[in-house]
Amino acid sequence: MVSIRMNFKRSTTSIAIMLMALSLVSMASIQQDAFAQSQGMSITATADKGSDTVTVTGMTSSGYTDVTFRVTSPSGNNVVAIDQVTPDENGNFDAKFKVGLWKEDGYYTIQAKQGQGIFTLTVDVQVNNGMTEKTSDTESTLDTGIFVPNVVTRDAGLELDAASFVNGDDRFTVTGITDRFSQAVVIQIFAPNGNLVTTAQESASLDGVFTAEIIVGGPLWKQNGDYSVTAYQNDNPNYSDSIVVDILDGKVIPEFGTIAAMILAVSIISIIAISAKSRLSIMPRY
Repeated sequence: MVSIRMNFKRSTTSIAIMLMALSLVSMASIQQDAFAQSQGMSITATADKGSDTVTVTGMTSSGYTDVTFRVTSPSGNNVVAIDQVTPDENGNFDAKFKVGLWKEDGYYTIQAKQGQGIFTLTVDVQVNNGMTEKTSDTESTLDTGIFVPNVVTRDAGLELDAASFVNGDDRFTVTGITDRFSQAVVIQIFAPNGNLVTTAQESASLDGVFTAEIIVGGPLWKQNGDYSVTAYQNDNPNYSDSIVVDILDGKVIPEFGTIAAMILAVSIISIIAISAKSRLSIMPRY
């Protein structure tokens, strides 16, 4: 009987380890799928000879942020045009630039940028006497010749991501994105009882990304529980979003992810079922 119990204990321990390993592999696979969606961006500048307009068309596999343009003169000393466009649901976008007031002769550089370090591409167009030379310039980082649009698209408005921090730290960082980079973002923290704890104001970058570091501590942070973090720009509900941060004894406590919790629950149920079945199989028969 002792040998049977020892073997059973080793068996359930091995099964638990295998299930936990499977959980980690599943979570890693989910993360890899999220990153696999980004395949690149492509832009093309076209113009007819003697035209006063250059057209830039493109496509991107990331529909999460707008595409910003900056046009610099041949000398590199002047920015002659800027623009910002939103890709459609298939990742396509375009922009037009009038060259009549571009005084320098030579090659103007058109830079298209999406997000902080996501994609940055440049194309050139030759302008002489305020008119374009015939142009067809393309740059692409698409991984494949077949474009597959990102399945995740972003509506106009403000979005707040989950807070990042070290477990037990006295601060956390909030990151978000908005399509109104010219308007300040107000961030407010509310205690579990609804009292306002602190307020911050941040400016979004040209690609709409904003961050704020929140320091935890002091008499207003004495309550334990979920603190609500709200970011907004105006009264429009599309420009307001909230997340929750758990605070215990003035320290930040991580939330247990939904996916990880589901996998752990399945693991526990499986162990219980196997344990019950094993006990039945080794019960002495009379």
